[in-house]
Amino acid sequence: MASILTNTSAMVALQNLRSINGNLVDTQNQIATGKKIATATDNSAIWAVSKVIESDVSAFSAISDSLNLGDSTIAVAREAAETVTDLLTELKGNIVAAQEENVDRSKIQADIDTKIDQIQSIVQAASFNGLSLVEGTDNVSILGSLVRDSLGNVTSSDIVIRRGDLTTDAGTYNSSGTQLGDSSTGSATYNTLLSGTTVASTGNTAVITLETNTYTASDTLSITVGGVQIDYTADGVDDQDDVAAFFEGQINALGITGVTASASGADLTITSTNAFSGSDVSLSATGTSIDGTVITSLNGTGSLSLTTGTIEQRAESITFSATAAVVDGDGYQASFGGEVYRYIAGPGETFEDVALGLKAAIDAGNQSGINTQVSQDATTGAWSLAIDNSNATAVTLAVDGRAGGVASGGLYGLEGIDVTTNDGASAALSNIDTFLNTAIDAAASFGSDQSRIGLQGDFIGKLTDSLKAGIGSLIDADLEAVSARLQALQVQQQLGIQSLSIANQAPQSILSLFR
Repeated sequence: MASILTNTSAMVALQNLRSINGNLVDTQNQIATGKKIATATDNSAIWAVSKVIESDVSAFSAISDSLNLGDSTIAVAREAAETVTDLLTELKGNIVAAQEENVDRSKIQADIDTKIDQIQSIVQAASFNGLSLVEGTDNVSILGSLVRDSLGNVTSSDIVIRRGDLTTDAGTYNSSGTQLGDSSTGSATYNTLLSGTTVASTGNTAVITLETNTYTASDTLSITVGGVQIDYTADGVDDQDDVAAFFEGQINALGITGVTASASGADLTITSTNAFSGSDVSLSATGTSIDGTVITSLNGTGSLSLTTGTIEQRAESITFSATAAVVDGDGYQASFGGEVYRYIAGPGETFEDVALGLKAAIDAGNQSGINTQVSQDATTGAWSLAIDNSNATAVTLAVDGRAGGVASGGLYGLEGIDVTTNDGASAALSNIDTFLNTAIDAAASFGSDQSRIGLQGDFIGKLTDSLKAGIGSLIDADLEAVSARLQALQVQQQLGIQSLSIANQAPQSILSLFR
């Protein structure tokens, strides 16, 4: 059927031409924008995914800036710690030189003071954008990454930098804080000296009381002092007083450092004035006339009946717990000779750090005749600080512990180094390695953190590139394919126009029917 009202062929040709024109517009848009998905109307799901990834790329760019800032901050701190380490190494050389008595210690001390001033100046200046990592103990967090879970939730991931305090600040002792317990209360975080004890130059003793007899011939008695054994064989004439006098002469003739003996009747008193070392004493007897000889008093404790024991060191010890933990802000105090010495622990410290810190504080006080030593019990693992007094006047040692203070600086006590005296030079030599290790640990920690931040920065850069590539694969147009398609669509458009033109001419044939 022919109709001049409805031209089906033209309608079909027009629909095809419109479709071709639409595709041609899309292709031209891809060429103009370079994207196959430029708006949400192109593909809403892919467009949404690409926008989320684009927001992450923007965030990672900010993270990269944060890492660069953190890297610069740590670099300043590391350089400061390394310089302080070098200065402390030079200072150690000065201290070693001061151990000789035939040197000008005043000039050495002047050089030491100059280096200490320089260390303090470096620490005060070692900040970047107002942030210093060599002052204080609070950790510093640097934004390191973003984490997106499967549900789309986003959280930040921080790199925590631990400060390496290299100041000489005393810290703040919280006198009103909770008292740290001693072993009598069961917590054992400090020691049993809270009530005080006497530190005197008098030595500790072992009193050996010989059995009252005229000893039978060939009976023997051996006394071992400080690893040296002295033997006595009875001749059937000597009694207890004679034997005590014999051992007195023999022990004194040994010349054991700090160890002397004295006899009074049947009592033989062995005295040790060694500050930081004990002396073992043991007895061994054969024969019924002499085997009743025993140690009847040891270190001031009488009514004993021992054949072996140890004359304790002269120094009095502050012994710390082998099991309890040290908490940031815990303060430890020792007072004697009219002075108070304190050390306040920082985060992550142990009782070894506390003992060494309190030792440095006491040594910095430069009290004449006062010497200290830190040691660890090989059996229990407990750390102890021994305080010795070689002065004629005894002092009372009292200790205290309080929570809630502000930590002492990592080089606290450095300012008190004084090598102008023998005691001061000796104390400085024992403390300098503590200060040096603190600076070395800080520099090493900063170096490790800086390396970590560098690696993280490299990763963030590569991750950002990967995300950008991923976005491109989702929304970028394949211009080679688009170019080929454009050519095809242009040909299709021309053909469509011709097809529509032919279809529009079809009704003209109806006129021939009416001629």
